[in-house]
Amino acid sequence: KLVLPQNVILQSCAISNSGTEQLTCHYDNQSFLVRVKEKELQLQTGSEMKADGVKSYLPNLCNVMEANQNNWLRTSWIPRDGAQRVYIEIKFTLRDCNSLPGVPGTCKETFNMYYYESNNSNLWIIKENQYVKIDTIAADESFTQVDVGDRVMKLNTEVRDIGLLSKRGFYLAFQDVGACIALVSVRVFYKRCPLTVRNLAQFPNTVTGGDSALVEVHGSCVNNSEEFENPKMYCSADGGWLVPIGRCICKPGFEEWKDICQSCRPGFYKPLAMDAYCMKCPPYSYSDKEGASECVCEKGYYRAETDPKSMACTRPPSAPENPISVINETSVILEWSPPRENGGRGDVTYNINCRKCPSEGRMCNPCGSGLHFIPRQSGLIYTKVLVTDLQPHTNYIFDIEAVNGVSDLNSNPRPYISENVTTSQAVNVILKERKSKDSITLAWQGPERTNGAIVEYEVIYYEKNQRDQNYTVLKTKSNSMRVDGLKPGTTYVFRVRARTDGGYGNYGGEIELETNHEGVHCGYIKAKQDPDEEKMQFQHGRVKLPGSRTYIHPHTYEDPNQAVRDFAKEIDASCIRIERVIGAGEFGEVCSGRLKLPSKREIFVAIKSLKAGYSEKQRRDFLSEASIMGQFDHPNIIRLEGVVTKCKPVMIITEYMENGSLDSFLKKHDGQFTVIQLVGMLRGIASGMKYLSDMNYVHRDLAARNILVNGNLVCKVSDFGLSRVLEDDPEAAYTTRGGKIPIRWTSPEAIAYRKFTSASDVWSYGIVMWEVISYGERPYWEMSNQDVIKAIDEGYRLPAPMDCPIVLHQLMLDCWEKSRSTAQVWPDCQHPGQTNPQPKQLEAISQQFRSGKTLQSIKFFKPMKKLLILAHHKSLHTSLSAYVLISTSSK
Repeated sequence: KLVLPQNVILQSCAISNSGTEQLTCHYDNQSFLVRVKEKELQLQTGSEMKADGVKSYLPNLCNVMEANQNNWLRTSWIPRDGAQRVYIEIKFTLRDCNSLPGVPGTCKETFNMYYYESNNSNLWIIKENQYVKIDTIAADESFTQVDVGDRVMKLNTEVRDIGLLSKRGFYLAFQDVGACIALVSVRVFYKRCPLTVRNLAQFPNTVTGGDSALVEVHGSCVNNSEEFENPKMYCSADGGWLVPIGRCICKPGFEEWKDICQSCRPGFYKPLAMDAYCMKCPPYSYSDKEGASECVCEKGYYRAETDPKSMACTRPPSAPENPISVINETSVILEWSPPRENGGRGDVTYNINCRKCPSEGRMCNPCGSGLHFIPRQSGLIYTKVLVTDLQPHTNYIFDIEAVNGVSDLNSNPRPYISENVTTSQAVNVILKERKSKDSITLAWQGPERTNGAIVEYEVIYYEKNQRDQNYTVLKTKSNSMRVDGLKPGTTYVFRVRARTDGGYGNYGGEIELETNHEGVHCGYIKAKQDPDEEKMQFQHGRVKLPGSRTYIHPHTYEDPNQAVRDFAKEIDASCIRIERVIGAGEFGEVCSGRLKLPSKREIFVAIKSLKAGYSEKQRRDFLSEASIMGQFDHPNIIRLEGVVTKCKPVMIITEYMENGSLDSFLKKHDGQFTVIQLVGMLRGIASGMKYLSDMNYVHRDLAARNILVNGNLVCKVSDFGLSRVLEDDPEAAYTTRGGKIPIRWTSPEAIAYRKFTSASDVWSYGIVMWEVISYGERPYWEMSNQDVIKAIDEGYRLPAPMDCPIVLHQLMLDCWEKSRSTAQVWPDCQHPGQTNPQPKQLEAISQQFRSGKTLQSIKFFKPMKKLLILAHHKSLHTSLSAYVLISTSSK
């Protein structure tokens, strides 16, 4: 019979607070419903047993003597509470049938467990065939008569689950079919993933799925955070969280602390959500509240709109200092020193404001738009500007102000420094003395007021209405001049200006004069100039050819092809393998490839090919560069490997320079070299140019774009398409006969007189120096060619590039000496081991370099009038060559 303690019923349970949600069934004082053989009975008090030393009263049943037992125990209605899978844990004891004496074969050692889903919580009758079987339960361990005597319980625990539930609740039922069993406890529970916070995202209590599949759960960001990447996790069937994906991040002004976002303390800030932690306010700023996303600038300090919030607050700069003016009759060069205080910024620029003061005691007025500022009037990067088109005998005041990125945020007047300038008078009216069919003689009076003794006069003339195409400049020390080589019956415009030690004055008024109509045209010289081109076209010229020379120009050969045969090696085309196109030249493509000559190792080469459809003249011009290069043998001159002329395409083969042109190479590696390395490059170029000069050769197109750089940073002079021969006669010069002239790299004498010497190459070398130190910046920036010519003529010179040592800029200025007769030619490049004009200075410089000091710190350099020797110095600590500068002469 089944005996239960004190009319107990099995009930559904309360929810526990642990990670696993439990519905625990327990005993209470209500009656326990049991159906035995289809009849409902009230069961009475049961027996007492001991489990783990604790007394318990158990519902038990042991009807083993009778066959066909069918006894049922059913729970009350159990609410599902949202669970999709429910677990049932039962603890029970079961008697070993073999331990019961005289028991027939009707004794069983198993029982069955069932469930029935229902939305009705008050069902009393459920038919047997309506139940769904969960499982047949067998004991892992049964007890015997000995255990009963000792009143010891051998407890079995089994867990089963039911899934995919859909109704509000269910009933559990237990069927006995003839076992001797005691039911100790029934615990009904389901699992859920508990409330948690991961990566600043909160995930709610989540019931596990009805099967073994993971449940995807999207998290919500905690307070003061925002979604960075959609946060989600997966709830597993056993109630654990798996695979966190995505996260939230704290908003500006908040930082992560454990699982929350806490506000930044006063004095700290966090500008971006992406930032991990709050940061201390930058200099000259503060935050006085919690949760600051930026710090407020202190009084007098500002932050520009483009400044990051992490940048220190800055202020406007002080006024520039030490203004200097060099006055010409027509222009003034203004220079100044940077402000003592830059406000903590590196974007200082300069603006020039001009006032014109007609006479003392009268109010000054703005100068207006009549003046021309080179390179510009405002936004100047360098501390130098050229102002042209000034009126003669006029007082000007130039106010120079420094500004930076926060100057516009300051309401106070900007500080500035002023420079007073007074111009001189222009040349008086030009008078015509006489004229002929091809010449005109002019006379004029000098200006009444000048700012120094007159050194010379400059006469500019051109055909009427042809000013922008052709003009000629002549110079004289007298106040009269005869102009020859003019066209008969042609009207010319003449203007004259004076030059003093302080510079040039204004041009006087124009005068138009016409040559006589008689006679025959005998030719003339003129310069054609296109302001929109990088180079300017010169139409005519002449050449002086006395003296001997070591270089042989290909055009001196009756058969130019013979020059190619004499100076260039013919290469079989089968020895060449072209790999890829690396550029295009005037005559065709430039490729890289490999050259394998018999009994020699394979080398990389550059291959210039002559495009199809060329004329015989184009072929001769193309090969003339090879016959020029073939005469040179120097480590800083591009080496000719040979030519291919016996088959098409015609090719010139030279050594391959891995790093390409110097200007592009420097732009690509802006700021990556030391001054020593840059000087090393310049020394190589100077060495190559001296070699050409010794060969009586004028390059005429020296520029960084025509310098090639190999893998060891060795610079080599290339591009001999415009090069010309220089005679031994020190006065000899080559005058162009066609071809374009690179205005920005050409000396003013070469432009004005259309003649080129090694001295003009020295001028170009100074421009190359400026290009190298400025890492490939365009000389004279966006100024037009006309403005460049005018500025140079007015005495303007390129300022020192940023961080340029003073000694290097002085060397540039020495290269840009204007007089052709005194311009320096290429000096000997001496090694420290050879004769040295100043060995003590060299040793001192070497010590400076070994101690890590820069050229900027060398104090004993005196102003230099001549070119500096670029001397080689080996460093003990680097494989690169270090180079130093020493003066060729002391003052």
